[in-house]
Amino acid sequence: MKLFKTTLLAASLLFAGYAVAHTDEFLDSQKSPHDGQIRMTDTHHLELVIKDKDITVYVMNHANEAQPSAGMTATATVLSGETKTEVKLEPAEENLLKGTGDFKTSEDMKVVLSVTPAPMTVRYTPLQKTEAPATATPAKDEAKQ
Repeated sequence: MKLFKTTLLAASLLFAGYAVAHTDEFLDSQKSPHDGQIRMTDTHHLELVIKDKDITVYVMNHANEAQPSAGMTATATVLSGETKTEVKLEPAEENLLKGTGDFKTSEDMKVVLSVTPAPMTVRYTPLQKTEAPATATPAKDEAKQ
């Protein structure tokens, strides 16, 4: 019984660390493969890249390796100031969803991405990445050493 409790505790600590590692703040603190903003779903990492009026979403697994986008479609709802624009995204190349729309970019811009067939909805703030939480500072005694 003691071995079971110890194993259960170790497993829960392992999975707790994994869950924290995929927060939006953590993902924003990491370099993304295509200089966009990454968000996580149950099955994928989705990286949003906005250039001019083009929206590109890279479909990846949790190790940021390309995954097929065939059969997927998406709608990006772009909220910028008082303007709301919807952009349809279709598969392009192996792991891309792409679309073009008439939207404005601004610092307060938000994008809500809805992907089908597996219903996935993620939210982005592409021009204002959040900061990663500060790490704990060492105790004074440790800092002197």
